[in-house]
Amino acid sequence: MAKITKQEALDYHKYPRPGKIAVEPTKPYSSQTDLALAYSPGVAYPCEEIKAHPAAVYDYTDKGNLVAVISNCTAVLGLGDIGPEAGKPVMEGKALLFKIFAGLDCFDIEVNEKDPDRFVQVVKAIAPTFGGINLEDIKAPECFEIERRLKQECNIPVMHDDQHGTAIISGAGLLNALEIQGKNISDIKLVVNGAGAAAVSCTRLYVALGVKPENVVMCDSKGVIRSDRSDLNAQKREFATERDLHTLAEAMQGADVFLGLSVKDVVTPEMLLSMAPKPIVFALANPDPEIDYELALKTRPDAIVATGRSDYPNQINNVLGFPYIFRGALDCGATEINEAMKLGAVRAIAALAKEPVPPVVNAAYDNGKLTFGSDYILPKPLDPRLLTTVSPAVARAAAESGVARRPITNWADYDERLRHLMGVDNKMLRRIHDEARAADHKRVVFGEANTDNTLRAAVAAKAEGFCRPILLGNEEMIRKRANRLGLDLGDIEIVNPRHDNEAARRERYADLLARKLQRRGMTHAVAIDRMFDRNYFGMMMVETGDADAFISGTYSSCGQNHDIAREVIGVRDSFSTFAALHIVNTRRGTYFMADTAINAHMTDEALYDIARLARETAEYYAHQPVMAMISSSNFGSSNEREATMTARVVGRMQAEFPELPIDGEMQIQNALNTKLRDSNFPFTRLNGREVNTLVFPNLTAAHSAYRLLLEMGIGDAIGPIQIGLKKPVHFVNVDTPVRDILNVVAIAVINACSTCR
Repeated sequence: MAKITKQEALDYHKYPRPGKIAVEPTKPYSSQTDLALAYSPGVAYPCEEIKAHPAAVYDYTDKGNLVAVISNCTAVLGLGDIGPEAGKPVMEGKALLFKIFAGLDCFDIEVNEKDPDRFVQVVKAIAPTFGGINLEDIKAPECFEIERRLKQECNIPVMHDDQHGTAIISGAGLLNALEIQGKNISDIKLVVNGAGAAAVSCTRLYVALGVKPENVVMCDSKGVIRSDRSDLNAQKREFATERDLHTLAEAMQGADVFLGLSVKDVVTPEMLLSMAPKPIVFALANPDPEIDYELALKTRPDAIVATGRSDYPNQINNVLGFPYIFRGALDCGATEINEAMKLGAVRAIAALAKEPVPPVVNAAYDNGKLTFGSDYILPKPLDPRLLTTVSPAVARAAAESGVARRPITNWADYDERLRHLMGVDNKMLRRIHDEARAADHKRVVFGEANTDNTLRAAVAAKAEGFCRPILLGNEEMIRKRANRLGLDLGDIEIVNPRHDNEAARRERYADLLARKLQRRGMTHAVAIDRMFDRNYFGMMMVETGDADAFISGTYSSCGQNHDIAREVIGVRDSFSTFAALHIVNTRRGTYFMADTAINAHMTDEALYDIARLARETAEYYAHQPVMAMISSSNFGSSNEREATMTARVVGRMQAEFPELPIDGEMQIQNALNTKLRDSNFPFTRLNGREVNTLVFPNLTAAHSAYRLLLEMGIGDAIGPIQIGLKKPVHFVNVDTPVRDILNVVAIAVINACSTCR
């Protein structure tokens, strides 16, 4: 993970507008009629319905999809009691996680009140606004009483995530670790270091999973919590032991499991050596664990070790649980989050870790090596299956335990609803970035290093750990530009294709290019001239293996870079053309759109290739393609050239890929409006399916469609992604925003890894 600087963090929170969340309308509001429906007089009708039938509030308002993150900010991360204003960025961040992982709307509410009674009164008074309440960063022991009372006095799910989130995730990890180590939960001896909210909740849940209370030893800063101590609160007395133990070192002797929720470096190698064979060590102090991960494994190679850190295997991360737990609880109208629902989440998370890992997740984290075992006892946070695994498990447990007011009856429909939530598809970019970081520092050449945004993107790509950048251009000019922009180039390599030092390489590249294109009129003299062009030179670096990927501009002095790429790199075998595709994330889901950048003159063969490449791309990014071939007509209603061409390509694709849901030609509204299409054209292969891959009959249509979505604020795009060349060369305009260039760099790195395999 790239190191975050103070200025980067401040800029992220301040620009382009302060904060991380916003409120957006979900209904039309452009006309007077719209406003009359939204407010007076139309709003009176749902008000009357809800007054007569209180449960109808879930039908006519956002209550069933709205969570509150509420805190008095008395125990914020590692910062302590910092007050409601200073704690607000953390609560906004938690609200953002609810949205991006589970599609839940969320308000952060910081309450300036430390007295538990008054805090409870405030939260209880505003509870009718929400479908659920996530209590956050409230110090112990007050948090126990606050949560108990709010659960008792409110009729919506209330959960203090600092307690139960860690308990649920670590509980799932414990079940799997015990299975791998061959131990029975009812037999293990557990040592817990720390006696705060999380430690107490974890221990309670472990007991519910089968740990015997008499086999638990809990320690605080004063040593073992013994029954003869006079300084114990109610929570500590619950786990006080009668055994003659006084120190953590004594408690660790013969223990099977260590759970640390305390401070760094409190566990020594000698303590680990005294534990039972095949121990389990959960050292969860953040950011530095109770014992260093690598030291723990060096000391006890037979141990399974987990921490709270993302840079080691087996991260105990609350984001595996809370978004999906609240999603399931709200979807079934649960009145609370009870023990059965928490245990349902534990077992669902544990079971998911045993399932085969999807290729896109494997690649993002470990280049295809993630399998259930001592280094993989929990799913990864970016696993898209968490939403469709944990939320249904929670909803089922709510129904079975009698707290679901609107129990789910059609589980297939519910699964489909979850798959369409933004929380699933919005993870794609994060998976792409993580996969790029996991790659072996591929060498990416930047052809437009003499422009501000490309130079910024190259420096950011190195900082993010995506690649080893190589900048093409005049070194003096590039360094002057970097100084003006305040960029530290460090050890980033700069190559000037025109410099005398590169004469030998220019000669070698020219010789190879001339021989490759000799039957197309390329002479050695012309090839030498081409090597003074950054785009020819950079692509030859990739072609010869001197680099792994090239980020090009759109044009060069020698013509369009698309044409240069066709000459130097070449189109993949079995294809006659290559194309560009954009992945557009919208509130309705993710769409793959092609060809958005390259082919100005479409032919049957080109369109056929683009359709095949779009299909491959959707599958590569873990989507099952459902493809619509777009036209101005529907299923033969026009004899216009593009319509008949599209129809021919559809027939060819259906013949070659009989299991692929693809149809057309069709107008865009029939591609995107499933109900309309299925009503008018029930014979299509797409019947009952939501389209996610759109292939357009010409460049103007494709480019305009994706740009329209972006300019209207309807979606975010990743691309252009080059599809069809033999090696990774990607094209970006010089005025492309840095963030978008960085996304293309990540794609290029992933492509380079695929090319090498």
